[in-house]
Amino acid sequence: MIDFTACRRVLGKAYNGANGKKIAVQYNDRQYMLKFPPSAQNKPTDLSYTNSCFSEHIASSIFQMLGISAQQTMLGTFAVNGKTKIVCACRDFTSNGKQLFDFCSIKNTIIDSDHNGNGTELCDILETIEKQQFVDPALLLEHFWNMFVVDALLGNFDRHNGNWGFLFDPATETASIAPVYDCGSCLLPQADEKVMENVLENEDALNARIYQFPTSAIKQNNRKINYYDFLMKAEYPECNAAVCRIVPRIDLNAIVEFIAKVPCITDLQKRFYCKYISARYEKIMLSVYEEVRPSVKDK
Repeated sequence: MIDFTACRRVLGKAYNGANGKKIAVQYNDRQYMLKFPPSAQNKPTDLSYTNSCFSEHIASSIFQMLGISAQQTMLGTFAVNGKTKIVCACRDFTSNGKQLFDFCSIKNTIIDSDHNGNGTELCDILETIEKQQFVDPALLLEHFWNMFVVDALLGNFDRHNGNWGFLFDPATETASIAPVYDCGSCLLPQADEKVMENVLENEDALNARIYQFPTSAIKQNNRKINYYDFLMKAEYPECNAAVCRIVPRIDLNAIVEFIAKVPCITDLQKRFYCKYISARYEKIMLSVYEEVRPSVKDK
């Protein structure tokens, strides 16, 4: 575990977002964003702080394991007012002078659309992907569905337009797709020990967190998308193709081995994360894969 308390603060650098405090520090000649766990007060949980820092690190690492560019993270500590907190250090991919434009900002550039940047209706997102002029629309569409499929595996309930997007290089005036970031809403970050034990021991409790919730932040017909129902309908060929790309890459043994080595989490948490991911893989991803593979293979 790395103690970031004595690291030099990078003044003049601040980060947006409502999910916990964030500061910029210099560590080993690289700039990192330290994400602090948000308080769980006023939420139905016995946690003092949510597990979002663990979710951030584990989920970002799994994205990378599946061949999708994602922020590089590590867990560490930071002392504040005599209290030591677990933080997630995310390497700042804008420290080289590149600018991050989230999808919300890009969505606002589509001037012939009546929809604002914050709207997460799927048809509006797909329209923006087609009309935007920053990167190749085909590559962006593939990235979007890859990200959606992995979010389905990890149970991400908050992939809105503000936490994915593009990197713009002012020196060359070119843009590229940003690494996947802001994954703290994966893996049920508000689950306390009671919830974890219940999910591990009660099949109904586990199934509820697979087939019913969490839902995606993306909407269809003004309702948040249920991952299982949406994927099983197989209405979008590009989404089906993403399933067929991603599912064969999922190595549960490698994921379990990785989680076993994650510092600062209890054995209960490790068993919970492994069970949760394995169950979503078997009950959602494999089921959908078997459903859509014949049609994708024929093409």
